[in-house]
Amino acid sequence: MALGNINRFKSWFVSAGIISVVTIWVVSGQFDGNEETEQATAETAVTMASRNAVRVRTQSAEEVMRTIVVNGKTAPARITHLAAETDGRVEYVGAERGASLKTGDLIVRLDERDRSARLVQAEATVRQREVEYAARERLKSESYVSEAQLQEAIALLETARAELTRAQLDLRYMAVRAPFAGALQARHVEVGDFVKRGDPIATYVDNRTIIVSANVSEFDAKYVHVDEIAEARLATGEAVRGRIRYVAPVADEATRTFTVELEVANADGKLRAGGTAELSIPAQTVLAHRVSPSLLTLDDAGNVGVKIINDSGEVEFVVADIALSSSDGVWLAGLPPTATIITVGQGYVASGAVVDAVPESDAETAVAIMESEDAR
Repeated sequence: MALGNINRFKSWFVSAGIISVVTIWVVSGQFDGNEETEQATAETAVTMASRNAVRVRTQSAEEVMRTIVVNGKTAPARITHLAAETDGRVEYVGAERGASLKTGDLIVRLDERDRSARLVQAEATVRQREVEYAARERLKSESYVSEAQLQEAIALLETARAELTRAQLDLRYMAVRAPFAGALQARHVEVGDFVKRGDPIATYVDNRTIIVSANVSEFDAKYVHVDEIAEARLATGEAVRGRIRYVAPVADEATRTFTVELEVANADGKLRAGGTAELSIPAQTVLAHRVSPSLLTLDDAGNVGVKIINDSGEVEFVVADIALSSSDGVWLAGLPPTATIITVGQGYVASGAVVDAVPESDAETAVAIMESEDAR
């Protein structure tokens, strides 16, 4: 009888067992979900708290020389376009393109034609006029020649002397020579070419001195003065020093910049003109902070600067005034003499925000402790 009652309620026991198991599983899932939610909330709170904590470094400004750095180009100190000063046919070429010449070296010589004969004729005419003048001067003292006749003799003598000078110059102009030490950039004639007075002969450059030419802004022009010493780094890697020889008195209308020229000695002609260069001009001594370029950031207006913690404990953006740039970093002027600069987290905090400033020394100590505990 009892076995029959058990069989009758067996299906009920099975159903009750299944319901109990499902209930327990659902309840356990709710507890696990709450724990995960609480953990995620805690992690979010930690993340939010970490965003308000930034790493900072407090440092003092140092005196540095503000340097104006502009890009420019090199050029010869002088470029001369030589032209024929008399007519004639080219009979001899004394220098090829690119040749290095000294003052007076022959570049081109024209044919002589009758120039020597005309010179001899002019010299003879001068001697004749001198004798005529001397004779009339003696006769004038004896009243045999009038004053008008004496003045006529003087005029004829001066005319003869002028012709002699013209013949001498014409003979000298046969040879086109280097006007100064330099290099022959280009030659426009060859043997056999006939040239007239004024025709181009050659382009000659002074490469014994090169010029580094650049444009400085209207704000920096006041710091640049003639005869100051400056430096330039050429595209080939050479670093050269020279003297500022020219500062434009008027700005360019299009760019509002002033042309500056640095004169660099190049006696051996090794430095090539016509390339690019970076001109560095010392301006003034200022107080500046050395920072890594990676600390520079942008504000909403697109200005480049750094973020610091001001005396009120708030984040402040300071526009970068780069006084000097070197391999060690950039030197920024315009910051307080003692500044607390944000070194980590500057991209996640806005100006005016109050943050938890963690000094770099404390952060490094904490990292060292954690590494030590992990090693154990």
